[in-house]
Amino acid sequence: MNSKRNQVLKYLTVLLMTVLFFVLAQVPRTEFWWTLSIFALLFAGMVFLFFLSEEKVNPTKIFWAGILLRLAVFGFAPQWSDDVYRFLWDGELLEMGENPYLKTPNEWQRGNQNAVDAELKLLFQNLNSPDYYSVYPPLNQAVFWFGAKASMGIAWNGFMGLRLILLLGEIGVFFLLLRLLHTFQKPENLLILYWFNPLVILEITGNFHFEGLVLLFLLFCIAALKRKKMALSGGFWGLAIGMKLLPLMLAPTFLFFTNTRRRIAFWAGGGLALILSFAWLWLDQSYLNFLQSLRLYQGKFEFNASVYYLFREVGFWVQGYNIIGVLTKILSLGTLVAIVFFSWKKKASTLPELVDLWVLIYLIYLILQPVVHPWYLIPALGLSLLTNKNTFLIWTFASIFSYQAYGNPDFKENPLFLFIEYALVFAVIFLDYFLPKSKHLIQS
Repeated sequence: MNSKRNQVLKYLTVLLMTVLFFVLAQVPRTEFWWTLSIFALLFAGMVFLFFLSEEKVNPTKIFWAGILLRLAVFGFAPQWSDDVYRFLWDGELLEMGENPYLKTPNEWQRGNQNAVDAELKLLFQNLNSPDYYSVYPPLNQAVFWFGAKASMGIAWNGFMGLRLILLLGEIGVFFLLLRLLHTFQKPENLLILYWFNPLVILEITGNFHFEGLVLLFLLFCIAALKRKKMALSGGFWGLAIGMKLLPLMLAPTFLFFTNTRRRIAFWAGGGLALILSFAWLWLDQSYLNFLQSLRLYQGKFEFNASVYYLFREVGFWVQGYNIIGVLTKILSLGTLVAIVFFSWKKKASTLPELVDLWVLIYLIYLILQPVVHPWYLIPALGLSLLTNKNTFLIWTFASIFSYQAYGNPDFKENPLFLFIEYALVFAVIFLDYFLPKSKHLIQS
């Protein structure tokens, strides 16, 4: 009887979550309290399903329930981010045979007034950085080109094309994560914490962010390492870097990892993937504009930071102005030193130890960064499910408080909401890393 009741509760919860996703996909990001309330209900629904399930689940039912949740947001324009307009803009330039790294959108617009069609006008009007060169790696650009190819002059078609790629990537993550949970001897129901996670669904399917593909390539890298396919493993790591630069910070872990340190095949596979992914940047010296945008991004923007904001306040007291230019360099150096130190100190010798180290490195990086968009958490969340760490799971909920800034016309952040977010995050960091033998929140 209890089993039958549990099944009914699960079905009702999934149905309710589907409705809530459908509603939230239409709530503008400026409506913070609606966003927070519905997101909290969705997260609670995910946790409820997790505790209601046995350690061994029916993967087929879990899979189709997660697909249903993604389809609930599939037909709506993104509400939380306008990055997709730049994605399609770059893709349209590629479709026209032009290099998206050579001109800023404003520069291109001024020189091509007569060539601008209705779709390009729509995309240009919604760009959030028309004065910046593209900051997206070439492998990302290949996906943008597919979106532009699918658009056929209508931006909505481009949305659907990109969403299809992202959904296929998510399906790959589902099956790889399920397989690796078996490999790492973890309960199958941990899959629910990724597959039903509202941040994952809204930021990947809803808002077109590519961290899901980064996670896909990193999981492929792990799976290939398990099978001792060194060249393949290195290749997938290289593709993850080609999609987003961030996985490059994992290089020191491979230098000290027993199974990859002296494996020429691994480094050759990674090197080949990097060459194929980044060779485009050497066309017309595109790398100069690409690097300029990266430097500007690192030295100008601030959002949802933690340690960085504390040091910035010290800078205001001492210097009387924002020392972002100096501070970002110091923190970047500190991040690099910490990554190399922990890679050397821990010297992972097994695959579980390596993944645990990756999660720590992602944590170090994000805690010290001046810009922490919520979707940056997604690769680390997926990896953390293969460990006993809960920080990124809780952070995927706590990060919703960062969206309070979008409720203000000038996007000003409220210190109270930042405090709530990072109080939760640092509390779980303490449990994960300073009380490792204590009872974990979710995993055992």
